[in-house]
Parts: sequence; structure tokens; C-alpha cells
Amino acid sequence: MSIVTQNFSRNKYFNWAVKNLFSSWVNTIMTIIAVIFVYEIGSFFLNWSIFSADFKTNFEGEIITDRTLCSKNIVPGEYGACWAIIYARWDQFMYGLYPVEETWRVNLTYALLPFAIIGILFDKLPFRKLFIYFTFIFPFIAYFLLYGGPGLSTVGTNKWGGLLVTLFLGVTGIGLAFPLSILLALGRRSKMPIIKSLCVVFIEFIRGVPLITLLFTANVMLPLFLPDGVNPDNLLRALVAVTLFQSAYMAEAIRGGLQAIPKGHIEAAEALGLTYWQTTRKIILPQALKIAIPPIVNTCIGLFKDTSLVLIIGLFDLLGIGRAALADMTWTKLYYEVYVFISLVFFIFCFGMSRYSLYLEKKLKTDNS
Repeated sequence: MSIVTQNFSRNKYFNWAVKNLFSSWVNTIMTIIAVIFVYEIGSFFLNWSIFSADFKTNFEGEIITDRTLCSKNIVPGEYGACWAIIYARWDQFMYGLYPVEETWRVNLTYALLPFAIIGILFDKLPFRKLFIYFTFIFPFIAYFLLYGGPGLSTVGTNKWGGLLVTLFLGVTGIGLAFPLSILLALGRRSKMPIIKSLCVVFIEFIRGVPLITLLFTANVMLPLFLPDGVNPDNLLRALVAVTLFQSAYMAEAIRGGLQAIPKGHIEAAEALGLTYWQTTRKIILPQALKIAIPPIVNTCIGLFKDTSLVLIIGLFDLLGIGRAALADMTWTKLYYEVYVFISLVFFIFCFGMSRYSLYLEKKLKTDNS
């Protein structure tokens, strides 16, 4: 039986290949060209990144402490990557200037983060309520671990950097912007002129200026709107700007979902005697958010990548740490290695969000098929 199943699978893939890749002479030529191109690029990249690359030691087994000890600088014609810069700067890439003896606090926060979001992302989990409860208390635990408190030394945000800053701004910005964007989308569709006007002005203004402008504005002007003695640090100011920016874009995505809901659903809810908020919470928002999943995830991916702009106001995120590493004469000119590593980290997180979006679309059948 297993042999029959294997033969059926092989025939299925063979038929698919014939139908889609070799159905005509044009498709055959394009397929051959594509295979050659992928082979050449793939083999070159694998050779550069793995087979001819140096990691902690070079081809002579010598520990690499600077760029000149890499094989490509010792042996002419060798073009392998020199990943030793990643090993040497690993702590900076992950934690910034966070004290080395206290990095266990950051590692513990990283380890707890999946447990804080898994209850929101997946509904069929054992003990899901416990995960939801943990989600609400996680920000306080993370603040205590990262910043410090009773029993822990204080580590100011001016020492945070690398992946820590990227994740803090990305995850926290998305988490804070989501409920705010729902209120903005509902407010823009409100029948109350003042609320509608305020939401329209806010959304159009935020969407009409670059994020860099908002970062500069928050960094310079935010303290002017706060009481005397209240002076938030640069990281908190950047978080405010990122949250407002993300909420405006996400609000438009949600508004698109709201406009796709047939008016008859609202009329049916009113006929049943449901209030506005009951109708919105139980009927309108679930359908609107389901429709708006692709654009919402798209804005989240965009925000996560845009966190690299905080370098403009003096915050060293993952990209900022990479550029600082290249400024060191010990590791200068290793641009490919640094930017490939940073790109890979961003790709892993963004690809994860993209796959989760596809999972939700398939689960909720947003294509209405």
C-alpha cells in the first residue's frame, strides 16, 4: 500500500511539473533559465556564507580577533564571509550596552515573550486563559526585569540596544497601536461631527508625514506637553511616535474592513435590540478584523522594519549596532557580513508574521470560499 501511495505522489508531482513548468517550449526555456539562475546564485551564496567562510577561526585554526585574520585577507582569491564580527559583537547585537553580567535578565525576557503572545495568537490551546492572564502581566514583568527594581540593579534605557530595542519598539508599538487604531477607525465612521473630525485630522496628519519627522517631533516637543519634572527618555519618546504612526495606518486598514460589512447586518442587530457597542463588539468588529487581516499584518511588518529609523535620534537598534560595529577599524569593510546577518534577523520575524497571517486567513476563510 505504501508503494502505491509513493508512486501516486510521484506521479502527482510529475504531472504538476509537466503542466506548469514544461507545458510549452516557452515555459520549458524559462524553467531551464530559472533553474540555472537559482543554481548559480545559490551555489555562490552557500560557498560564500558557509563552505568558504570563517567563523571563530580561519583556515589555519587561528582565532580571529580582527578583519586581517580572515582567510580572504590571508589567501588571495578567497571570498568567504568573515562571520567572526558577529561572534565578537554578539552581545552588542542582542543587548546593546546592557551590562554583560545582567544580560540574563534580557534572555529571560526573550524566553517569556512567546508565552505572552501565544495566548493571543492561537485560540485552541490548553490552559489558554492562563496564557491570556500572563499576557496582561508580562509588560510589568518585562519592565521589572529590563529596567530593574527591588532586588535588581537599575539599567537605564540609554544602555539598551540591538535586538532588544528593535523588539521593544516593534512588539510594544504594535500592541499599543492595535486598540488605538480600532477606536480611530470607529471614530472616523462616527456620526458625531467633533469625534469624526478629530479622528480624520489625526489619521490624515500622521499618514501625511514621514516617520522620521514624527520621531524628531516626539524627541524634541513631547516634553513640552508634559508637566514640569516629567522628562521621558528617548526610548519612550520613540515609542510614542511609533505607536501613533502605526495606529493611523492600522486604523485605515480596519476602516476598510468596516466598510465591507453589509449594512443589513447592522440593521438586523438593531432589530434584535442590540446597542451600538454590542453590535460593534459582537457582529461588526469580528467580521471587519477578519477582512482586514492582510493589510493589518502588512502594516505590522512595515513598522517592525521602520524601527531601524530610531538611529536618527540616537537609539542603537539592531541596524544601529551593525553600523557602529563597522565604524570600528578592527572590523571595517565587512559590510556584507553585517548587513546579511541583520537582514536575516529581520526576515525571520517578518516571515513569521507573514506565515501567521496566512494561517489566520486559511483558518477564518477570509476569501469567503
